[in-house]
Amino acid sequence: MDRQFPVMGDGGAGEGGTLISIVVPVYNEEANVRRAYEAIRAELEPRDDLSFEIVFTDNHSTDRTFDLLREIAQADPRVKVIRFARNFGFNRSIMAGYRFARGDAAIQIDCDLEDPPQLFHDFIRLWREGHDVVVGVRARRQESPLRARARNAYYRFLDSISETPHQMNAGDFRLVDRSVLNQLALVDDAQPYMRGLISELARNQGAVPYERTARREFGESKFPARQLLKLALQGVFAHSTLPLKLATYIGLAVALLTATLSAVFLVGRLLHPERWPVGYATTTILILFGISLNGLFLGVIGEYIARIYDQVRTRPTVIVERAVNLDVSGGQYREEAPRGFQ
Repeated sequence: MDRQFPVMGDGGAGEGGTLISIVVPVYNEEANVRRAYEAIRAELEPRDDLSFEIVFTDNHSTDRTFDLLREIAQADPRVKVIRFARNFGFNRSIMAGYRFARGDAAIQIDCDLEDPPQLFHDFIRLWREGHDVVVGVRARRQESPLRARARNAYYRFLDSISETPHQMNAGDFRLVDRSVLNQLALVDDAQPYMRGLISELARNQGAVPYERTARREFGESKFPARQLLKLALQGVFAHSTLPLKLATYIGLAVALLTATLSAVFLVGRLLHPERWPVGYATTTILILFGISLNGLFLGVIGEYIARIYDQVRTRPTVIVERAVNLDVSGGQYREEAPRGFQ
């Protein structure tokens, strides 16, 4: 079933010229939200050729994150705050932030400021030169060599199996033009993988290299190894049917090998029965091997079926519990009236 998503922002110049939306997804970032707000202000307020808004999407934080954001938004109407009714995951949070953005372009940045706001100006310059998406490319990042090699291997693998080209060493720090934001508003994906989706929609993508700092002083990363693995699998299942094809190919290869071995065993038993005793261990191993393959392939198929199931249920992408300084669909969200957002 096709659904048309509302375009929350129509672009257009703000009071200071071009309007830039800064999208900041947050989850338990009470130590960082005010610091991030001040850093963004410091970069964009001196410019008289543009105006800006900051859209914080709170993925149902359990600390004081929303209370602090509400205080900031009450003092500065350029700050928009959306709190979800529960944790909908990182990619859905980003999708909602982009759909609420009203700017001619939107820049996403993490609240911990591992990605430097100073690059906003380079992003905007390349955007004005004609790029509809500008991504920050990490020339170097402060992490263990093993993790860096695993990350690079994953993105090379994802790029090789996907029909959509993926920028190596690029994360979610990016600028997206209004034309791409309008296309995102039409996307009906229950489990979006935003990095691949935006790359797919981009027509002229630019890149800005930078060195990413490590999060040391202001809390721990919200992406432990388990979450990183989940995000990696989401990227594979969202942009490739290779796992299904591999299941088919491996299944055919195993079937062919089994048929060949069965024929050899049968001929051997007929010609030299004394040399071919009944092999209980061999039979057991083959049976267990077949069961293992079936379990593996059913798991792969199940992942895709689960995605289909989520898609056909046509549930809201997120449910907004509270909002501050936002006027959508003709009225401001009331804190006591949760609403679904497609």
